[in-house]
Amino acid sequence: MGEDFNFDAAPAAPSLSFGEESPAAAAVQEAPVEPQKEKDNGNLAMEAQLSAEELKQVDDFSKQIDISNTTGIMNYGVGTQKKLADFSEKAIDNVRTKDMGQVGDMITNLVTQLKSFEIMEDEKGIKALFKKSANKIEGMKAKYSKVETNVETIANELEKHQVTLMKDVELLDRMYDLNLNYYKELTMYILAGKKRLEEERSTTLVELQKKAEASGLPEDAEKAKDFANKCDRFEKKIYDLELTRTIAMQTGPQIRMVQSSDTVMAEKIQSTIVNTIPLWKNQMVIAIGIEHATQAAQAEREVNDMTNKLLKANADALKVATIESAKEAERGIVDIETLKHTNESLITTLDEVLKIQTEGKAKRREAEAELAQIEAQLKDKLLQAAKQ
Repeated sequence: MGEDFNFDAAPAAPSLSFGEESPAAAAVQEAPVEPQKEKDNGNLAMEAQLSAEELKQVDDFSKQIDISNTTGIMNYGVGTQKKLADFSEKAIDNVRTKDMGQVGDMITNLVTQLKSFEIMEDEKGIKALFKKSANKIEGMKAKYSKVETNVETIANELEKHQVTLMKDVELLDRMYDLNLNYYKELTMYILAGKKRLEEERSTTLVELQKKAEASGLPEDAEKAKDFANKCDRFEKKIYDLELTRTIAMQTGPQIRMVQSSDTVMAEKIQSTIVNTIPLWKNQMVIAIGIEHATQAAQAEREVNDMTNKLLKANADALKVATIESAKEAERGIVDIETLKHTNESLITTLDEVLKIQTEGKAKRREAEAELAQIEAQLKDKLLQAAKQ
């Protein structure tokens, strides 16, 4: 169902039709119509949605309705119901065949590709800088080229989806107009049916009932009852059309919601293609240029730091040398501390020598006295020996 449905072939205006006219229907057209009763709010609301021309069409069509025509009543509004069913099936197929998740995945993949291009930090130091700076720039360019290829592939696919989405938006406009046309057709069928049903119940049915009461014949009562049943069946048919009309009424906002989603997605794709990707390319060019400038500045900074370091080291060394030289220049040949130490040592030596000499003299005197005593003792001993 719905595969051969053509949205472009849809009628531009509501069109009402009833089954083959019967003699009874022709008679009904010529029957006098009693003044209508006060319309309920529902009918007034439906009439407010129709133009004057469409309301006249409803009035004219209501006169063609033959409640006694069982086949015509059974098929009343069925054509519009079937067209709406075919239309709904085609609309579902149109939504089902679109995979908007694929577009979302592609945009997510695009963001991943853009984020994958990052500038890595180099090792510190002037030696590492000069050694790796050239390789880093070449690596950035190679990686940028690879990412750019992936980005262009995704962008081309997104453009194709954007074209499809814009076509779908146009198709949904036609679908909305077509659904509105069916909605109006159903409204007109309902109004015409209610109008005719009210007329028949207030005229034909009343006449049949009066005739049955007056004659008392079973066949007259059966005719009145049969006509009342046909009115009830027609009323149910109108209610069925009202349910279908409600579906058509709900379908309109649903179509607009899908259309809005398609439009938003198409706009997002367009923004990605005309803003995000070019901005990313510009930023990558700027990033490479900044890297060149950064490396040059870093090299200059490393050279300046090295020069300052050498100057500071030389200045510190010169300071130490100058101070030491000045100190040496101001010193005498022999330090006063040395002279003091020497003098103290000399005095101590002289004191010790004098002490030793004094002690030596005292010991010599003691020794002389002891020698004189020994000599005297020896002489006495010799004298004693001579006397014997």
